Formats: sequence, C-alpha cells, structure tokens
Amino acid sequence: MIVLVGMPASGKSTIGRALARRLQLDFADSDQIIERRLQRSIRSYFDSDGEDAFRDLEQQVLADLAREGVGVLATGGGAVLRQANRELLRAHGTVIYLHVSVDRLMRRLSHDTRRPLLQVADPRARLQALYAERDPLYRACAHFVINAQRSSRAMLVGRIIMQLELMPDTPL
Repeated sequence: MIVLVGMPASGKSTIGRALARRLQLDFADSDQIIERRLQRSIRSYFDSDGEDAFRDLEQQVLADLAREGVGVLATGGGAVLRQANRELLRAHGTVIYLHVSVDRLMRRLSHDTRRPLLQVADPRARLQALYAERDPLYRACAHFVINAQRSSRAMLVGRIIMQLELMPDTPL
C-alpha cells in the first residue's frame, strides 16, 4: 500500500488518484470513506460530535483500509496525530509525505470552507500552528518526503514512482 500524508491542500487526493491510475492500483481517500460511513460531511460531524469522536472513527477507517490493503491511500491531514495511526500506516505501507509550505497552503485554501479546523478568525495562524504540530509527525511517519510545492501533477507522480523504485521492499 502506498500512503500519502500531508497538510490539508497538499495534494494527497489529487496526486493519489493520478498515482493509482498510473500504477493501475485501487485508490482510496480516507476522508471520503469517512463521509460515506457518516452519510454527512466531516465538518458537520466535527461540529456535532467533536474532534475526538472524528479521530476515533478515522483510526478505525485507517485500520480497515490497512487490513484490506488498498493500492494508494490518501489520508486526512490529521491522520498522523495519533501514534497508533502513524505506526499502522508505516507498518502496512510505504508512506510519502507531500510537503508544501504554509504560504503555498494559504493560497490553495484561501476560499475553502470545507475544512473544519481552518474555520477560525485567523486561518493563517491556525495553519501555522497545525504545520508546527504536524510536520514532525509527517516526517517521523514517512519513508520519504516529496516537495509538492510547484511541480505539475505528472512530475510529482513521476518523482514518487522513481522514489518507490529505489526502495528495496516496494512492490513495483
């Protein structure tokens, strides 16, 4: 299983779909699966049940996906917050951190109203705090880091495949 981790709007879903297509593998997006299970948006669930309940559900979905062995998995931005998730993802897959700067993320997220953690008075400060908290966790979990700042989708997919081919235990 190839697992993409990174901040919100780092390109995990977009790159994950393209990577899966190129490698002819199944693709799963953990946030989409969670929304299907809930039959409502993550934001709505966050608002009514809170982040802890969401993280419990996220942990269960990730465990289910690891057991099923999906080909390419795009995780939610906060999936690495729990040590159990980091250990599970690293043990069951090759984890790739799509790294993007806070400035670039702000440009990508400037009009996004779907991400519950960024619906605050100062989204930049919140994003910087999330980055400071999560960047070390992404790095600790990842087998390798890809700079996803300015490259095209095709270039990023190509770089990921090249990195995967260099890894001794990757099933490519």
